Amino acid sequence: MSLLLEVTIQDHYFIPEQGEAIADSNPIDSNPINSTPINSNQWTQWLEKWLEIMQEELPEAIAYELSLRLTNDAEIQELNHQYRQKDQPTDVLAFAALEDDCPLVPEEPLYLGDVVISVDTAQRQAIEREHSLELELAWLAAHGLLHLLGWDHPDEESLTAMLKQQEILLRSVDLVSIKP
Repeated sequence: MSLLLEVTIQDHYFIPEQGEAIADSNPIDSNPINSTPINSNQWTQWLEKWLEIMQEELPEAIAYELSLRLTNDAEIQELNHQYRQKDQPTDVLAFAALEDDCPLVPEEPLYLGDVVISVDTAQRQAIEREHSLELELAWLAAHGLLHLLGWDHPDEESLTAMLKQQEILLRSVDLVSIKP
């Protein structure tokens, strides 16, 4: 079964020298400032593959939509403070739309939610873990997607299960798994 997926990718950075905000809703590979190593086509292919793997956990729909926002530490800290009351940057936030009691409209794509990743934090973690930024961003996107689909890790057992699922998703797109 083929899944239709619409992915909105936003890349948002601040130019350190000027402190001016740059917002670009075009695919991330078209932003010359701090662009990430993964273009919008690659993101879409990976997310489609991951949703195919997770198909049993998805409500039936004609198509699926989600938003992926690549940002910096300042913006993710604001979001983390606003929505989680934690005034610090984090690597990934997921805002699941499926948690809301919204009726499904059979003729429309099902909106899964938003994943926000701090490229600043991802870059630091990639260096600490001695692997590529591409791998770290994919790891975080897979983690965020699982949260959109209802996965959580309130205890060690559920964290272990979630990390194993992330490894499965990464291997499915020919990426070597990493240690969190």
